[in-house]
Amino acid sequence: MEFFAELHPIYQALIGGIFTWLCTLIGSATVFLTKEVNERLLAIMQGFAAGVMIAASFWSLLSPALNFAEVSDSNFPAWVPVTIGFIAGGLFLRLLDLVVPHIHLSGDHGDTNPRENNLTRTTMLYLAVTIHNIPEGLSIGVAYAAAFLDLNGATLASAIALTIGIGIQNIPEGSALSMPIRAEGKSQKRAFNLGQSSALVEPVAAVIGAAAVLIVTALLPYALAFAAGAMIFVVVEDLIPESQTSNHTDQATLALMVGFCVMMILDVALG
Repeated sequence: MEFFAELHPIYQALIGGIFTWLCTLIGSATVFLTKEVNERLLAIMQGFAAGVMIAASFWSLLSPALNFAEVSDSNFPAWVPVTIGFIAGGLFLRLLDLVVPHIHLSGDHGDTNPRENNLTRTTMLYLAVTIHNIPEGLSIGVAYAAAFLDLNGATLASAIALTIGIGIQNIPEGSALSMPIRAEGKSQKRAFNLGQSSALVEPVAAVIGAAAVLIVTALLPYALAFAAGAMIFVVVEDLIPESQTSNHTDQATLALMVGFCVMMILDVALG
């Protein structure tokens, strides 16, 4: 831990992003253990992941953003940069949805007409998950940068808690991608490779997020809120709808509450 604490925040962010990618790899590996998707388990895992991301958005991102905005020299009230950043994060994900051809497990959102491009359903499913892994990586990088800058309310322990929380939710996320791809008739190896590679954007986004904040410190409250807004967008657009499409909605909802509590405990206990 002492060695990790002494590293530059960009290296910390890179390691954090690699960890969350490895968690996705573990989840994707479930494709080698079973031949079909367990709808009940998948709904529970997606609900749990949604709870983790909701809690992480507030405890690890929005709360430190507000703390920093309150003590900064800005002429604006603390809620202004946080609100701007939060909305911008959601709009950024929405823009990516419109630009990148993709489809969602929970159904067509009208963003992409499969008949208007040459991409396969598998490719568009992969792109959807990859797009939504970007804010997770950004949030990790911004959290480590905030801890390095000694922001009130942001500590290295809090950044580590965020990394662990995202890693936990990446396990079911990897499974949620690889298993449907396998169910469509793809080989186990291809389903696994697509599942794990969807999270390779996280280490890259983590480094970019940390570097951007370190270069322009004034961006910190905006960046923290931006990551939170993007994560909430993913939760509302994908994770919650997907967890509620089966006949196990009650279990998925309870799993969301458990995931929220787990992330809250991690952040409060470690932070």
